[in-house]
Amino acid sequence: MPYSIDHNQLSRFGSLEFLAHQVVEGFITGLHKSPFHGFSVEFAEHRIYNSGESTRHIDWKLFARSEKMFLKRFDEETNLRCQIVIDHSSSMYFPLQEKPGLENPDKLLFSVYAAASIMDLMQHQRDAVGLSLFADQLDTHTVVKSNKTHHRFLLSLLEQLIDPAKGRENRKTSASEALHQIAERTHKRSLVIIFSDMMDDPAKAEEMFPALRHLRYNKHEVILFHVVDHDVEEELMLENRPYRFVDMETKEVLKLNPVQIQEAYRKAVATRKNELKLRCGQYKIDYVEADIKKGYHQVLTQYLIKRNRLY
Repeated sequence: MPYSIDHNQLSRFGSLEFLAHQVVEGFITGLHKSPFHGFSVEFAEHRIYNSGESTRHIDWKLFARSEKMFLKRFDEETNLRCQIVIDHSSSMYFPLQEKPGLENPDKLLFSVYAAASIMDLMQHQRDAVGLSLFADQLDTHTVVKSNKTHHRFLLSLLEQLIDPAKGRENRKTSASEALHQIAERTHKRSLVIIFSDMMDDPAKAEEMFPALRHLRYNKHEVILFHVVDHDVEEELMLENRPYRFVDMETKEVLKLNPVQIQEAYRKAVATRKNELKLRCGQYKIDYVEADIKKGYHQVLTQYLIKRNRLY
């Protein structure tokens, strides 16, 4: 039976549609500030001015009549296309729990709410958005659209992912194959936003980098949200006692005291993470550390601040 969103959570945070509005409105404004978006000569419409934006395109004549500030929007600015990509392999349901909530989310729930927030704001901006879902293969790849029916359909796909039972299905991560397919199927220049823990088979780790490069070669702008539970998955901050570790994707079992391997583990994880960050830098991909303990709202806001400084 599919997992349904806790109504107590809804009473506090609202539905996905309502919750998405709580993220800073300027986030998508920041996304528009990219190398391939600007202002063309053909006027399209007005939109409300957000505090902190440039005043260059404010319609002062309209302000004189209404005493409200609106920006002029032009055709090139309205043509942003975004493909949101979510890894829903078994490892994304860590930490596995019966009823994940926003106070203590698993990686998948974190990604779903972050993606829903971005989708909702893009729909508000009348931009086109699509959704791709992958694990050991590319399971879903929708075209980008900007209408409300399509938006509701994408949210329904996201809600179907919020089922902790899916974390027990032993689905492995194969980001490289999926990203190659997404690059081939996304025909027009787009903003590609990826949510993944990037836990591919270490033996195939090198295959991931050509896939990321493939997206950039096709002229897409790429943002990678590297979703992790920092304290446990990167620092191995656990009690000094024996544990039974179970790989969520392969079901391989390992029994040990984490304190005995903590130093070596941290070095290995840091090496792998630094290599990913280095490659992203080389390919001009925005790499975002997304610690689920910080909450999706804080991670998105911090990224917006960084992006505003860059553009």
